[in-house]
Amino acid sequence: MPSAANSDIDIAARALVLIGADPITSFTASSIEALVASNVYEDTARAALCASRWRFSTNQKELNLLTAQPTGRWDRAHQLPSDTLMVHAVTTNGKMIEYNIYGDKIFSNVTTTDILIADYTYRAGEQDWPSYFTLAVEYALASTFALSIARDDQMGSMFDNKAARLMQQAKTLDSQQQTTRKLVTSRFISERRS
Repeated sequence: MPSAANSDIDIAARALVLIGADPITSFTASSIEALVASNVYEDTARAALCASRWRFSTNQKELNLLTAQPTGRWDRAHQLPSDTLMVHAVTTNGKMIEYNIYGDKIFSNVTTTDILIADYTYRAGEQDWPSYFTLAVEYALASTFALSIARDDQMGSMFDNKAARLMQQAKTLDSQQQTTRKLVTSRFISERRS
């Protein structure tokens, strides 16, 4: 019985099968497929994770205040979590604050007693990826493999287009995993009645 792809090797192997290449069982094998897959897999996965604010790879954490202050323009420095790929928001007391990212730190003008919370995308493990996202990543990899292994521009373009459609479908499906926001229509109704 077929199983879901829930590891980096499974996903890369399935992308290779899509282009008609031999699947891999390890990134360290001596084949051209393993060489290409080991060099492009992680960047492709991280780029896909940063392509949207995926619910399965979004987290919130309290940031640690650093004792060393920024050199200029900002009053405080906080350490970002080590697994951060992209920061979406930084809040204190439930309110958004102005901040800037310098390397792996958040600089802001908060007080030393303010607690900063970061909403961010992290590198979720493949076992936590929903099938709609896994499939989009497989096709994105297949596009790269078609160019680098099969050396077929037309096939690469076809897989690239399919990957883009699957990624859009994945974004739509993933966006449904939150409370539906109520559309405020009172202003429109008032204008219409006047």
